[in-house]
Amino acid sequence: MAAELSGSQNSGEIPHEYQAFFAAVTRGDWYEAKGLLTLHPNAITATDELGTALHSATIFGHEQIVEELVQLMTEEQLEIKNRDGWTALDYAVRENIKMVKCMVTKNQKLLGIAVKSKEKTPIVTAAWNDQWDIVRYLYSLTPPQDLMLDEGIYGSKLVRYCLSAKKFDIAWELLQRYPQFTCTQGTISPVIAFASLSSAFASGTSLKLWQKWIYNRIRIELGHSVNDFRINVQNQENEQGNQRNNTVLGLLQALPSRLLEFLGIKRIRELKLIHVRSRQILDCMCDVIKHLTRKEMRDGDVYGAIFVAVENGIVEVVTSLCKARPELLFRTNGDNKNIFQHAVECRQEKVYSLIYGVRQRNLITNLLDDSYNDLLHSAGMLSPLAKLDRIAGAALQMQRERQWYKEVESIHFQLSGSSTKNKDGLIPSKLFTKSHEKLHKEGEKWMKGTSSSCTVVSALIITIMFAAAFTVPGGNNQETVSDAISLFSSATSVLMFLGILTSRYAEDDFLKSLPTKMIIGHSTLFISIATMMVAFSSALFIMLQDKPWITYPIVFLAGVPIILFVWMQFPLLVDFFVSTYGGGIFDRKVKRWINS
Repeated sequence: MAAELSGSQNSGEIPHEYQAFFAAVTRGDWYEAKGLLTLHPNAITATDELGTALHSATIFGHEQIVEELVQLMTEEQLEIKNRDGWTALDYAVRENIKMVKCMVTKNQKLLGIAVKSKEKTPIVTAAWNDQWDIVRYLYSLTPPQDLMLDEGIYGSKLVRYCLSAKKFDIAWELLQRYPQFTCTQGTISPVIAFASLSSAFASGTSLKLWQKWIYNRIRIELGHSVNDFRINVQNQENEQGNQRNNTVLGLLQALPSRLLEFLGIKRIRELKLIHVRSRQILDCMCDVIKHLTRKEMRDGDVYGAIFVAVENGIVEVVTSLCKARPELLFRTNGDNKNIFQHAVECRQEKVYSLIYGVRQRNLITNLLDDSYNDLLHSAGMLSPLAKLDRIAGAALQMQRERQWYKEVESIHFQLSGSSTKNKDGLIPSKLFTKSHEKLHKEGEKWMKGTSSSCTVVSALIITIMFAAAFTVPGGNNQETVSDAISLFSSATSVLMFLGILTSRYAEDDFLKSLPTKMIIGHSTLFISIATMMVAFSSALFIMLQDKPWITYPIVFLAGVPIILFVWMQFPLLVDFFVSTYGGGIFDRKVKRWINS
């Protein structure tokens, strides 16, 4: 009967006598709408371009009218769809839990009505719109068979939306009860969604040194049963009610929590909780993937998932999938590239470092793609712009690219001994030169521009401090040596920057030679500026020692150039130092993580 009602008047045009009723519903005037409905009771099942009057009231957010109409309508009338296939509940789940409860209480069969063209049921639509309070309410009422419709495509979509929104409690419970949702044919499988969610894993999260220290000392223990993640709507409502009571006591009890939040510890703990839960869900997925046939893996896009994980640099997903199915270690994508070639091209150093924990590295380095490129050819290609843009300055970008090439070269020649030409007839070194020609020129231009500017400043300081060293007060017998230090450091700075300007700018010069000169040049320039300000302040004290009210403000202002230099140039100096003399981005001490 619902189907008949749905098709009775779905042309988008309603009889003239019903139009005033629909207009009153749209305006939110229930008094007028009720009177018109008494005259034309069949208007309650008529449909316009939006659907029934219940559709209109729901879309325009008129809660009172929705409640009144639901009371007047039969269960079958609530199931009427509009021209797009949506029921009124499908619109209610997008924003209004009060309307949802009203409709579902009247007819729970609404939960199983799917919009097949959109591959959505009400609970999936709610998740799609990030209405998680509504999702939790509907999940407690939705029968399992509704999630299993059309070979589980709706349940799989729900899991995917939950993972993307980091609502791991629902995702965990669904996967525990319905493991088949891990890989579902005909839709983007949850394992693909998980492989794209870098922020849900430790390897995709960047923390400062002190944050890492706190992170490593936080202990989180979670059980493995469904009850540890259970969804209890009633408890949530009770907790919200309790929060309104005992205001003063609540404030006192909240002080420790507020303190932890202020110090950032609460956020770090929540972050680690997400990582622990996501790891549990990943293990649950891998337990399913272990037992899949090759066809099921292909249909569930497990092969694609590992390359998505590599592209996003999620080490946990890559290692877990390879442990579950070791053949993925040698799996290739559409261009016939293996996961390590893909990692090199995407510049994912954490994933690439896993190669040091693989026993059969020689088999991996010798594999060629469709263009006859080996692993070293991949390192010779230009990094994706998204990765390069994270590095400040063309010189540092060129240095990072050269570091990648040298790292891959060290393991490649150790295992293979030589490299062949690709389809274009290029060996890896020639490919690197060709693909990095523009970046090479930009790096050279950046270095010369920076050095020229700094040379001018250093030369001015030399001129000033040379004259100051032989000028009263104090003359060449003054007790302070600030002017001498400033003179010598600025001279050293000039020499370093001149060394950069006259460099031949070979590719390998960007590794250490040029960065080292830049580090020394900037450091000595900072010292010369600081000591020049000290010498200036000392001279003022000597000349104006009887007028401290003038001296102190001027000395304070003398510190401004030092502060500005540190603010603008110190981050660049740190970047150069860390990139050149730091621990590096690769981890050669990775332990054996797979028996293959």
